[in-house]
Amino acid sequence: AYPVINYIETSLLQDVEKSYLIPTIDVFHIKIIKIKKIFIMKTLKLVTIAFMAILFISTINAQASSTSGASKTESIKVSGNCGMCKERIETTAKVAGVTKAEWDKSTKVLTLVYDPAVVKSDDIQKKVAAVGHDTEKFKADTKTYNSLPGCCKYR
Repeated sequence: AYPVINYIETSLLQDVEKSYLIPTIDVFHIKIIKIKKIFIMKTLKLVTIAFMAILFISTINAQASSTSGASKTESIKVSGNCGMCKERIETTAKVAGVTKAEWDKSTKVLTLVYDPAVVKSDDIQKKVAAVGHDTEKFKADTKTYNSLPGCCKYR
């Protein structure tokens, strides 16, 4: 009977030793795991809120920029004769705030599409007159007009 008891004690001792090798999770570790999960969830929540706020603000800015940049279309009588005049008038009229400047040689009309918050029609007309072409409101000075090529003279 003695060897059997010794065997049982030895096997029990081995089982106890093995149980020490198996990692156990106590209450302290469970609390740490819960705290980590809460931290991760709060961080995830904050990142999501920040992303949504950035998306919302960028949408508002896009809408504000599209409504503030309301374009205005205007037709202005501009004197000129040829293709060189067309090139000069359109190039001069295409300043910041102007999205379209097109001069028609047959009608002598400059069609402008521009943002009145950025540029004024009078400013564009002054620039066109400064390169030698009369507009409805402004006349080109004689010296500049006289320096135009012969085909561009309209007076």
